[in-house]
Amino acid sequence: MQNTVTPTHCPYCALQCGMNLTPAPDGTGVEVSERADFPVNRGALCGKGRTAPAVLSPAVRLTSPLVRSEGGALVPASWGEALDRIAEGLGRTRAEYGADAVGVFGGGGLTNEKAYGLGKFARVVLGTSQIDYNGRFCMSSAAAAGGRAFGLDRGLPFPLEDIPRTGCVILVGSNPAETMPPFLRYITELKENGGTLVVVDPRRTRTAEQADLHLAPRPGTDLALALGLLHLVVAEGRTDEAYVRERTVGWEETRAAAMAHWPEYVERITGVSVPELRAAVRMFCEPGAAMVLTARGPEQQAKGTDTVGAWINLCLATGRAGRPLSGYGCLTGQGNGQGGREHGQKADQLPGYRKLTDPAARAHVAGVWGVDPDTLPGPGRSAYELLDALGTDIRALLLMGSNPVVSAPRAAHVEERIRSLDFLAVCDVVLSETAALADVVLPVTQWAEETGTTTNLEGRVLLRRRALTPPEGVRSDLEVLHELAARLGGGRNLEKGFPTDPEEVFAELRRASAGGPADYSGITYRRLAEENGVFWPCPAGGPPTPSAADGPPAADSTGTGPVDAADAEDAALDALPDDPARADGDGDGTEAGVHPGTPRLFLDRFATEDGRARFVPVSYRAVAEEPDDEYPVLLTTGRVVAQYQSGAQTRRVDELNAAAPGPFVELHPRLAERLGAAEGDPVAVVSRRGRAVAPARITTAIRPDTVFMPFHWAGEGRANTLTNPALDPVSRMPEFKACAVRLEAVRP
Repeated sequence: MQNTVTPTHCPYCALQCGMNLTPAPDGTGVEVSERADFPVNRGALCGKGRTAPAVLSPAVRLTSPLVRSEGGALVPASWGEALDRIAEGLGRTRAEYGADAVGVFGGGGLTNEKAYGLGKFARVVLGTSQIDYNGRFCMSSAAAAGGRAFGLDRGLPFPLEDIPRTGCVILVGSNPAETMPPFLRYITELKENGGTLVVVDPRRTRTAEQADLHLAPRPGTDLALALGLLHLVVAEGRTDEAYVRERTVGWEETRAAAMAHWPEYVERITGVSVPELRAAVRMFCEPGAAMVLTARGPEQQAKGTDTVGAWINLCLATGRAGRPLSGYGCLTGQGNGQGGREHGQKADQLPGYRKLTDPAARAHVAGVWGVDPDTLPGPGRSAYELLDALGTDIRALLLMGSNPVVSAPRAAHVEERIRSLDFLAVCDVVLSETAALADVVLPVTQWAEETGTTTNLEGRVLLRRRALTPPEGVRSDLEVLHELAARLGGGRNLEKGFPTDPEEVFAELRRASAGGPADYSGITYRRLAEENGVFWPCPAGGPPTPSAADGPPAADSTGTGPVDAADAEDAALDALPDDPARADGDGDGTEAGVHPGTPRLFLDRFATEDGRARFVPVSYRAVAEEPDDEYPVLLTTGRVVAQYQSGAQTRRVDELNAAAPGPFVELHPRLAERLGAAEGDPVAVVSRRGRAVAPARITTAIRPDTVFMPFHWAGEGRANTLTNPALDPVSRMPEFKACAVRLEAVRP
């Protein structure tokens, strides 16, 4: 490791905050310092980002492969033995039960290169259709709703810098004060500029405390709330009729559906008063520009796609989409949740955000991979369905960068399914609860030990840089795929298609994505380093497009609209430079023929066949599991500021554990009084799927009919033991955010 400063990005949330890494004085790792030049966070970091180097310590992370001994314990082994065991386990299962008996499960924290390689490995080497990833649990409902309304899904269709300049933001089911603290800067600046903030959340969170108006609906009723607001928009004459006529289709049916949700009816469903509904409509419609931003609250529901669609309909009816400083956006959760679903580890997608069922897409990607399109398997099971099939239809599993024993709904059942596998191999940085069940565990490199790209919530592709050498005994996921391809290829030299150099993998990803909706073909490592990231779509070649400030160029040159598969893709491929690190003669991204990237989508047209956005009529329906006499309370789940996702990494950091040492049950004083529970008393939360126990945290910040649990912990306080795996029919998102429970006092 050289004694230099390495500019890179945080390993955690989808902001992908910029940071600098420098060698620690004692030579044992790196230290984090401010990187003010990166526009997303401008130097600000949360506690998780500041303490990220702690997980690099050999004292908390894996440094040797582990294999299951005859006695049942995980014991150290050589890389050769561990890889041979994985190849034997996967190969034996495939030979005995067929390719689809082998499953692959990825993660939204994998770099674009790893996600791309994992999807290719599943389909080319294993020949299995059974691949999905934990990003299905993140924002798949928003992706589905955005795709059907706009023809394209990108978390934010505009850069974060636009948020402070709009007139109003409705923030639905998001608590960025705890999930991505540096984002709060944009809210503060919004209010300083005279804009207003409306927060929709059943809890009065730290974010809700910043709001000009806090709406606290009953969990699972966000769909009714959005329909009630749209009803009022129509009733009060606030519809942008010219916009609706010129830029959308499907309004008549959508208006009729909304008018069936009159304010008093919505008040009864949601608990949000009619005056509050009217105030929200006024705050949203009176400024010249406004935004709706959603997160897991409305998305993690069995009707999440329709719920997000209802909020999109509100934006379309008021002309608040595809216009400057206005629009619908989703606050992606995981670090590479956006890129992770664009490049092939999702059950129904190929690289470039192409559909696996599209013959032209299959032909293009198969051409890049050098295989017959007919050999590519079709779509497989979604994440929960894949996990539910373990031990029956799926007998062996390769898992990278995920911890479903903690993060999946109905987690005790998922753990049971994982235990029933014939063979499980896990690649991870730490010995997570899932890795502890594996037959083979491979220790892999993490953020500061590897180079690779991620795509943040804005659609900005970023370059993480290697700052130090990984410990001896640790290899990269790309090396794992290369070695397994060699062992499972049957002498076909498949490993040649799985290079270990991330820049070489990215060069192939660029070719595979060329002409697709998420076109990265004009992006290079050099450009990413010099330009602080590049927004996709960014096709290779072609004349310069209008400036980023003016919005996207014509759809046929950006990948945001329909393209002729053969002509557009051939042109993009022909334009790729021979040197994968350079976009033009000097790599500065300014010469003629270099696309500048697309910070703002849809300003000229939407990515649909006719360029118009689609209204989708939706109607309210209740949560999949309503409270009853036996289970009279609703449980909702979420995060706390000091922990991240399943906690596999953050629970190994002393400073973070001191701030958030364990799970808790947040409940209203009236509910606590009926239960006879005092602050800190152990409380059991029981659903139809299991029982969790954690200390009571009593607060008026939550509705009396609702309890909240964070989901970062395993053991008896595991919140996802309780959650309902009822799936959205479109996105296949489980209903994490609402299930019926009862509370029981735990007596000594």
